[in-house]
Amino acid sequence: MLSVAGSLRTSVLQLPVRGVCSATFNRKSSAPGHTCTAPPSAGCPAVCCHMLPVRTLSAVRGLSNVGTLSGAGTLSGVGTLSGVGTLSGVGTLSGVGRLSGVGTLSGVGRLSGVGTLSGVRRLSGGGHDDSAGAAGWYSSLSDSAPVHLSEHFLVSVQQMSGLPWWLSIVVATLSVRTLITLPLAAYQMVIISKVEALQAEISELAKRLRYEVSVRARERGWTEKECRFQFKKNLRRIVSQLYVRDNCHPFKASVLVWVQLPLWISFSLALRNLSLDQSALHSDLAAGGALWFSDLTSPDSTWILPVCLGLINLLIVEVFSLQRVNPSRLQKTVTNFIRAFSVLMIPIAATVPSSMALYWFTSSLVGFSHNLFLRSPTIHKILKLRSHRSDSPYRDLLSAFITKYCR
Repeated sequence: MLSVAGSLRTSVLQLPVRGVCSATFNRKSSAPGHTCTAPPSAGCPAVCCHMLPVRTLSAVRGLSNVGTLSGAGTLSGVGTLSGVGTLSGVGTLSGVGRLSGVGTLSGVGRLSGVGTLSGVRRLSGGGHDDSAGAAGWYSSLSDSAPVHLSEHFLVSVQQMSGLPWWLSIVVATLSVRTLITLPLAAYQMVIISKVEALQAEISELAKRLRYEVSVRARERGWTEKECRFQFKKNLRRIVSQLYVRDNCHPFKASVLVWVQLPLWISFSLALRNLSLDQSALHSDLAAGGALWFSDLTSPDSTWILPVCLGLINLLIVEVFSLQRVNPSRLQKTVTNFIRAFSVLMIPIAATVPSSMALYWFTSSLVGFSHNLFLRSPTIHKILKLRSHRSDSPYRDLLSAFITKYCR
C-alpha cells in the first residue's frame, strides 16, 4: 500500500462531520492566493479548491467540484466524491460510496471498496484494483494475435466453403490437425524410435563404464559415493554424445505438445469470441448447428457432446497405456492424472458454447485416428523407424484391450 505524503507536513486534516463549511475548508487547505468562488449551500457546500495537499481525508459525506486533489496519504470513508478534475498521489482510496466525474485518477496505491466508479476519463498508476484485476490476463489472452488469427481462419473456411458452421468447424479442425500436427506426430515417432534403438548401445556402454570406474577407484582409493558420482557423470556425457550423433535428443519429441497446446487454446478462445452476443457472427453461429446442438452459441443441454469428448479422451489414454509393457511409477501417476483430467473435461465442456465442445470432440477424434494411422507398418517403412514394430499392430492392440478390460 502506497503512502504519499502531502505538500503540507505539519498538520493532518480530519473531517468527521457530515457538512463541511467552505470557509473552514479554505482556511485549512487552500493554496495561497486562491479564493473560493462557489457559493455555500445549507447542508454540504460545494468546494472549489485548486489544491488539497492533505495527509488523511476521511469520513467526509460529500466532496465535489474539486479542481485538483493530490498528495493525500489515505482517502477513505467518503460518501460521494464527484466533479474532481485530477485525483493523484493517493496512497489508499477505500470505502468511497460513489466516485464519479473524475477527469484523471492516477498514482493510487490501492483502489478498493468503491461502490460506484463512473465517469472517469483516465485511470492510471493504480497499485491494486480489486474489481478489474481478476480477469485481466484472460481478456488479454482472448484479444491476442493468435486468437484473432484463428478467428479469421475459421471465418474464411466457412465463407469460402459455404458449409454450415458446424461442418466448417469440423473441416477447419481436420485441416489444421492434418497439415500441422500430423507431420509433427510423425517426427515425434522418429525421434522416439531413435532413442529406443540407442538403449541397447547405452546398456553395453554402461557396463563397460562401470568396470572402468571400479578399476580407477581401486587405483585412487575412491569411496563408494565418489564411484557413483563418477559413473553418473561420465554416463551422462556418453549419452549426450550419442544423442548428438544420431540427432535424437528426447526434448525434440516434445515439440508436438508445444505446438498443439497453443493451437488448441487459440481455436477454443476464437470460437468463444465468435459465440459471444457482441460478435457479428453470433446469429449465424446460433443457427449453424445440427441435430441436438442446433445452437452453437449455447451449451449442449443434453450433455451428449461432453460425454463423447470424455469417452474419446479416455480411449486415447488407454491406447497409449497399452503400449507400455512395464510402466514406471511416474508413468502410472501421469496416466492416472490424464484419466482424471479427461473426466473433468466433461462438466467443463457442458458449460461452454457447443461450438467449443464440438471443436474439442473433433480434435480428439482426429488425434485418435492419426494415432491409429501412424501405427501402420507401411508408415513405419516410409519413416524408416529403427525400433521393432509389430506386423499386425491393430490386431495386437485389440487383443491387449480385450485382455485388460474384458477378462
